[in-house]
This record gives sequence, structure tokens and C-alpha cells, in this order.
Amino acid sequence: MNNTAKSSGTIVALQMCSGIDANQNLQQLEQQLHQLPTTRPMLVCLPESFLIFAKHGKDALALAEQSAGYQARLATLCRKFDIWLAAGTMPIATNNNKYLAASLLFNSAGSVVAHYNKIHLFDVDVADGTGAYRESNFTQAGDDVVVVDSPFGKIGLTVCYDLRFSGLYSTLQRLGAEIILVPSAFTTVTGKAHWQPLLTARAIETQSYVIAAAQAGQHENGRSTYGHSLIISPWGEVLSELKSGTGFIGCQPDLAQLHAIRRDMPVQSHQRFREHLL
Repeated sequence: MNNTAKSSGTIVALQMCSGIDANQNLQQLEQQLHQLPTTRPMLVCLPESFLIFAKHGKDALALAEQSAGYQARLATLCRKFDIWLAAGTMPIATNNNKYLAASLLFNSAGSVVAHYNKIHLFDVDVADGTGAYRESNFTQAGDDVVVVDSPFGKIGLTVCYDLRFSGLYSTLQRLGAEIILVPSAFTTVTGKAHWQPLLTARAIETQSYVIAAAQAGQHENGRSTYGHSLIISPWGEVLSELKSGTGFIGCQPDLAQLHAIRRDMPVQSHQRFREHLL
């Protein structure tokens, strides 16, 4: 665990290999929470699809109807371990036979203090074992950009494929984000090509900490994910990385250093294309 930066709180990214059974995934999560250091306050960040990495969209849709019960179980974990929890994504039902890929932020009392719905949906063809991904078949895209205050700094919420859309990140920075979360399940093919360059670019251009908790390995649903959970500084430095397997990495953000970087290189005040961004 990287402890070179100083702040009043610790941020941890958990790397998981989630399966198709939500209860087993929650058991995997609780086992990892037992391994965490005792430093508090602590924000624990989970990857995309941590609750269910389904074989079919219809399986996630069925789970979405039970989201309230799973949120209650996550709230209990927050209270038990005295942690804030950025709960990757979990499916939450809508009224049009689709679900939201919802990223919920819980405080240590178990209350949901922020809710972001993934805006950009992964409808692409990839040269891997799956071949084609059509997230929009079952997922409803979100609309709202979310930044929330916390003991760790102002947190901006994004998810996986959002990473390719720099306008969203510029908007988060203008709304005050100091720490940007990117829970992800990158494919192995796209991860090898683009994962770290994109995360580094988003950190540098927003002058923010980027915390990217990832899925890693071969999953029950047949997919393979890249792993390589990363924490990147506002200067673009890799502070910590977990390349493969399950486990965690962490840091203590230095917000004074972040604001010094923004003061000395005030790129946002130099931005001349704000009207073209989200």
C-alpha cells in the first residue's frame, strides 16, 4: 500500500473477479474488507459489476428488482467496517424493462450520499472471445454529472467506458472534483491498448486523483477482464497498481499538493472551449 501522500483519509481500490452469483460476490467482498488496514476514515472503491457479472443482460435485469435488499446489505458492511463505500456499479430497475448501471456512494453510517448512473454505454465490437458488446440492450443510460463532498475531498463519479469521453471529466473538474472514481471491467484487448494511457490522460488534464478499481481475470460468464487497478496522481504519476488477481491498493491523497498543481498550472482557467463540453 502506498502511503507517501498525506491526507486525513485513505482511499482503497479493491480488485475483484466477480461471478454470476451476487451472494458469492458479496462474500468475496466481505473477505477482502477483513484484510484492510485499520486506518480511518477510509473510502473503499469497488469495480464495475461487482455485484453480478452476468452471462446475459436479462440476469442482471432480474437482480435489479432486488436492488433495495442488496443496498441494505452494503449499508450494513459500511457500518460494520466503519468505511465509506463507492459501490462500483449495481443494476437498479427502471420502469421500461431496463436497468440503470448505478454507482452508489455510501458513507460510514450506511447512507447513500451520491448516485451516478453510467452515461456512456459500451456498444462496440472487440476482437476477443465475446466479440460484440451491446450494453444498451438492457441498460438505460444516465444523464446527470455527479460530484459530492466527502472527508476525502470532492469526489466525481464515472464508470468504465465513460473514460473515453474527456468532456465528462472536464465537467467534473469544473464542478470541483478533486478525486475521480473509475470503477471498470475493461476487456483484456482494450485494456492492453488503452487502459493506463486513458487514466493517465484524465488525471493530467483534470489535475485530479484518479482511482480505478478493476475487474480482473477469467469470469464465470466467459469474459476476461484486464485488471491493473490503478491510482494516479494529479501530476500523472502511478501511485499504486495491482496488475492481476484480487486484492487492494491504496493512497492518502494530498489535496494541498493537488491545489498547488492547479495554482501553478491553471489549465482550466485557460480553457477556451467550455461551450463545447458537456
